[in-house]
Parts: sequence; structure tokens; C-alpha cells
Amino acid sequence: MSNISKAFENKKAFIPFITCGDPDLETTEKTVIAMQEAGADLVELGIPFSDPTAEGPVIQEANIRALSNKITTDDVFEMTERLRRTVTVPMVFMTYANVIFSYGAERFMERCSRIGIDGIILPDIPFEEKKEFEDVCERYGVDLISMIAPTSHERIKMIASEAKGFLYCVSSLGVTGVRSRITTDIGAMIKLVKEAKDIPAAVGFGISTPEQAAEMSKYADGVIVGSAIVKLCAKYGKESPLYVAEYVRKMKAAVTNVVG
Repeated sequence: MSNISKAFENKKAFIPFITCGDPDLETTEKTVIAMQEAGADLVELGIPFSDPTAEGPVIQEANIRALSNKITTDDVFEMTERLRRTVTVPMVFMTYANVIFSYGAERFMERCSRIGIDGIILPDIPFEEKKEFEDVCERYGVDLISMIAPTSHERIKMIASEAKGFLYCVSSLGVTGVRSRITTDIGAMIKLVKEAKDIPAAVGFGISTPEQAAEMSKYADGVIVGSAIVKLCAKYGKESPLYVAEYVRKMKAAVTNVVG
């Protein structure tokens, strides 16, 4: 059984995302620990990349700040290894194909496996091209997490049937970022997923308020939040662990109080 499934056992999961190295790796480390203590069930760690095509301005700017701090993929691996001494919840990387190609896919996945990374999300790899990563992921026991978009329709069942870990359901078209309203029929999307495979389905892109989180978790097994957390890191810098923890507590409470 995938370690990731522990995040969803008998509960609705809250999944925060953070860009590693913004404002610095020490703060990222403290923030991840604070997020676990505040109730995060799984943590997504963004490896900085110069051209994060799926991201909106908030996370793009965080990537730029991290790269200007000279943060490397090796730095992120070393930080994650330190985190694993304290952090027991599943952790996954979110990054882009070029980061893995330039590091070497075999070397990258072997290191993920060694330091306790449970899965990887690659938003720039379409379902049809996942095979080149899938084999090496399987070899090292790292779940390659698939994404489905509101436009996927007939593709949803096909993608879900082969999904590993959990399925990342994109709530809105376009890039990541805070949305005032989410109009996608998430319930219909998730119904198609469950008809294809009994796998946890978590919704992300655009969710920022407890109200939105509560609404989404009526249908989904988990809620993913990135931009709202990255905004707090940008605003509070080294003080952000405190503010992020408070935010995660509120969001986890919103997700938990929903009987869905």
C-alpha cells in the first residue's frame, strides 16, 4: 500500500504546498514542521525552477526568489533529509521535467526513495508521456501522481485507472493562484474518478479560504492549497512559520468539520 494513502485514512486530508528556499531553506524547514504540528496530513514541496509553467504569479515569484538565493535541487534534498527526522506525514515533490532530466532521472528517484519522499507531481508531463518517468518511479517506490483537469472528461477515467498515490484534481482552468469562486463541478469529476478506481482524490488550484476548503471537501478526499501559503511566506519572511501554522489550523478545521 502506498504510504501516501495514510494521509487519507478515515479522514479528509489537508495538503499544503510550499516553495522550498523562499525566503530561505531554514525557514522552509521550520514552516514544514509547523505545518505538520498544525494538522497537515501530507506536504507538497516545490523544487524551484526557472520556468514553472503551471504556476501563477505568486508561486512564480517565489521560485525566482528561491533561485536568486542560489537554491539547488541538492539543497532541497538535503533539507528534506533533515525534515524526515521530525516529519512523519507523507511528503511529495512538485517540480518540472527539466529539473529531473538535468539531475538524471535514475539518480533523482533513487535519492527520493532514500530520503523518504513518497511521490512526485510533474504538471508539465501529459498522461501520454508519463511512461518515461513511470518506470523509474516504480523502481524506487516513488508514486508518480497524476493530475486531471476540468476539461479532461473522457480522459478522467483513463487517467484515474492508472493513478498512483492520490489523484490531483485541478479545480480551475489556467495556472495556480487564489480564486474568488470555483465554478467547476468537482462532484462530477470525482464521481468519474471513483467509478474508475478507488483512489483518494484531492482538489487543488485556487482554494484559499476555509469556506472554499469546506465546500470542496464535501466531494473530495483532500484539499490542496499552495498560493495562499506562499503569499504568507512572501509577506512574513522568517516569521512565516507562525502565520502559516495558524492558517493550516484553520484550513484543517474547515476540511475536518465537513461530513462528506
